[in-house]
Amino acid sequence: MLTHLYISNIVLIEKLDLEFGTGLNVLTGETGAGKSILLDALALALGARSDAGLVRHGCDTANVIAEFDRVNPDLKNLLEENGIDIEESLILRRNLGADGKNRAWANDVPVSIKTLKQIGDLLVEIHGQFANHTLLNPATHRSVLDAFGVLNIPKYNELLLLVQEKYNDFYESEKRLKELELMVEKSEAERDFLEHNVQELSALNVRIGEEEDLAIRRSAMMNAEKDAAILSDAISALNSNGETLDSKIFNVAHILERIKTEPNPYAESIDALYNAAQIISEVSEKLTPQDIDIASLEEVEERLFAIRAAARKHRVSADELPDKLKKMSDQLNIIENSDEELKKLTTEVKRKKIDFDKYSAALTNSRKEAAEQLRSKILKELPELKLGSADFIVDIKTAEPSSRGCDDVLFMIKTNPGMPFAPLNRAASGGELARLMLALRVVLATEGSAHTFIFDEIDTGISGATASAVGQRLNRLAKNSQALVITHSAQVAGFADKHFKISKQSEQDKTTTNVIEISGDDRINEIARIISGTKITPESLATAKTLIKH
Repeated sequence: MLTHLYISNIVLIEKLDLEFGTGLNVLTGETGAGKSILLDALALALGARSDAGLVRHGCDTANVIAEFDRVNPDLKNLLEENGIDIEESLILRRNLGADGKNRAWANDVPVSIKTLKQIGDLLVEIHGQFANHTLLNPATHRSVLDAFGVLNIPKYNELLLLVQEKYNDFYESEKRLKELELMVEKSEAERDFLEHNVQELSALNVRIGEEEDLAIRRSAMMNAEKDAAILSDAISALNSNGETLDSKIFNVAHILERIKTEPNPYAESIDALYNAAQIISEVSEKLTPQDIDIASLEEVEERLFAIRAAARKHRVSADELPDKLKKMSDQLNIIENSDEELKKLTTEVKRKKIDFDKYSAALTNSRKEAAEQLRSKILKELPELKLGSADFIVDIKTAEPSSRGCDDVLFMIKTNPGMPFAPLNRAASGGELARLMLALRVVLATEGSAHTFIFDEIDTGISGATASAVGQRLNRLAKNSQALVITHSAQVAGFADKHFKISKQSEQDKTTTNVIEISGDDRINEIARIISGTKITPESLATAKTLIKH
């Protein structure tokens, strides 16, 4: 519900701060006072296309702020998708620059104009000169009829849920069947490839982690082989000319012992040489190379290279080869058992389709019943709205199966006898269309998703009892939501829960539009003005008092 509307610098509106209430909010005023400007401003806050010409002359920017206090489930989901938090109210803000640039916010979160319009469409439904009537969109007609059916046809909601359940069951089975058919078709062409590769991988029989183990073993064996060669070189270096190095050192020490000088000046060196000879002798014994099993190394390398080649061939890691083998084996198994599986799934799909068709047909019958009741109720509304020659039908045609059944629903109307039925948006215009929408909305009561309805031009070409009938219906509609009505009809204005007067003032070279809420004598005088014109008469005052219902 729209609770507040703040406007600044929109054409003739310098600054307005309006507070709306529940029920029927009526706006009246003389022609040219600026009623259309008020709607233009509100439309901006709801995501309408901007026009730099709306910015008041001499101003750089214009602003519109609209505050709402109700959020329906669809709108709540949309807000969550866009990261917009809401607690008690939703505030939409639009800033329009004289240079044509404009920005928008929802609860202080910047949003695109497209998102702003999506939000606005779920909050407000405007009938009249604007084109965002929810009911004029054929895509909404089936859900509107279903909502009506839930309230008026026994077990209608149960049927809707059953049809959705049966369709989902059928759809999932059909999806599996198509996937199997496609897989079999594709796999049949690859049978030879699969058989060869399954046989190859089965023979290879790779285990997870085996490549890493083989690589470690191979590296260790290659290092051992290299170490053996190094040891052989070391032993060769120790043994030259047939005599070992330790023997040569021992002989040098023995020779040095023969020096006659006492004490022997080389005594320490002689001891060191003897120790060195002993150490070299011990090292020589330990440097014996170990035998390397060359056949084992070749076997490890052959296995490792075979695993890596298979991994490259199948474009997976070595550890993924067992899983690849399983998948190809399963695919091959499907091919070999495809006939039986296809037959089983085909039977299942047929059975579930029959089940879906059964409940879908029952839903179609209930929709037809709901359509007749809806038509009957709407036709009862039309005569008092000066649409007695009009006729309304709900056209139900067969459509592709979906979770909502097998029906396309289209609301159609003709306004004059002898004329063909046509969709709502092509059958009427202006006040006629607004009154048609009013009749539909009154009958549908709370079925719509918008909580605020705006009617403009709804009293075009009507007066007296017809205008009174329009006022009654607007008041009924507004009891479950909120309605804002711009009217030139005293009868309609008399049903208002809140009455706003729009006026225009000119001072020197400055003209402004103002809007104030009126009540008591001011309201009586305004309705009397609508009745008699500029000059208010006692008779018009008396009539005005009889018209005021609140």
